[in-house]
Amino acid sequence: MANQQSKLWHLEQINLFKDLNPEELDMVDRISSMRTMEKSQFIYFPEDPSNVIFLLKEGRVKLGSYSDDGKEIIKAILYHGEIFGELSIIGEGKRSDFALAMDSNVRICAIHKEEMERLLKSIPHLSFEITKLIGDKLQKVERRLESLVFKDARERIINFIKSNALEKGRKVGYGYALKHELTHQDMANLTATSRQTVTIVLNELKEANLINFDRKSILIHDINDL
Repeated sequence: MANQQSKLWHLEQINLFKDLNPEELDMVDRISSMRTMEKSQFIYFPEDPSNVIFLLKEGRVKLGSYSDDGKEIIKAILYHGEIFGELSIIGEGKRSDFALAMDSNVRICAIHKEEMERLLKSIPHLSFEITKLIGDKLQKVERRLESLVFKDARERIINFIKSNALEKGRKVGYGYALKHELTHQDMANLTATSRQTVTIVLNELKEANLINFDRKSILIHDINDL
């Protein structure tokens, strides 16, 4: 009984399920299974069958791919409450990306594609939320592509800091405090720059008294000045 309550609590923390009633959560509980992944363990690879939807309960997951010369391309870093692998619902036959656990004891909830489709038919407003979620992700991809085309490396790094602070940070006066566990190489991969460039830009922003930062956090003094 305790394990059941714990699983339901975790389901309630998933952004997609936060507005479900107890009966609807119970439906999700019956068709989902919990998994624990270790750091650097792949959840799926490119070309794997796309037949499972994953919900991230604890830890971080990296989504990405590899260039022809073997360079890692990070497309997104997900945190607890987020969903991934959802393109299987709209017809993706094989995975185009990899998903990798970034922390120890990453906990995910897995739902098979067919079960998810039945769930969406049973809970119509959930289908709307899934559609909205996919649309939001596509908009983020479009904004990132625009950034790569029209902005230089410095602008891309600053835009990355600002957007993450607004989305995941905590407002502090006119600024934001953003906790993270990204290395400078992670930021470089996410902004299509180099680790050296990220380090230079962060140090310049710090010297200009626009931010303070350490290994796990960034404090933006005034979001409007950045």
